[in-house]
Amino acid sequence: MSDSSIRLELVQLGCERDDRMLFSGLSLTARAGEIWQITGANGAGKTTLLRILVGLHGFFEGERRWWQPQWQQDLLYLGHQPGVREELNPLENLRYACALNHQVGDPMAALAAVGLRGFEDVPAAHLSAGQKRRVALARLWLERKAVWVLDEPYTAIDQDGVAQLDAQMQQAAEAGSLVIYTSHHRVGDGVQRLHLENGRAEVLS
Repeated sequence: MSDSSIRLELVQLGCERDDRMLFSGLSLTARAGEIWQITGANGAGKTTLLRILVGLHGFFEGERRWWQPQWQQDLLYLGHQPGVREELNPLENLRYACALNHQVGDPMAALAAVGLRGFEDVPAAHLSAGQKRRVALARLWLERKAVWVLDEPYTAIDQDGVAQLDAQMQQAAEAGSLVIYTSHHRVGDGVQRLHLENGRAEVLS
């Protein structure tokens, strides 16, 4: 469920890895209803930044402030790994995710939305990497969270899938969710952009 009190503040955030500064001096405020796109070359620190935001990477300087006490309960995070249980089929994976997050939705409709109609009973171990990614993305049609943090969500999806994902992210923001994602694909007008390059972080207009 979206929450208008959601706000993220980064104050002089910096992170170093392997004696190399990924980014430094990063300050910004992201609010409910906004979409933030993070760009940069491979190795620029995009994934590391997302992991800092969701509390999975604790080695950084500066401050990361979530101005909502229950923000972790309101978080939907999709990382590089799809997080799909291979012993379950796609339908079972989504039912499991719904039960775990106390969400009510239509897993079959979600699978259809990501182009997996007809694959609902195939064990995830037999799916391609792209299909597993789609199973993970199907959660976006099921879980109503106030914060979406998505690492390269457009990987391995076709043109129709891109359009559907664009619409889903825009609808989430319009409903009051804060959406943060890494990709060189821009969802649409009004998206806030953050670019990481050569140890610098720049908010673009």
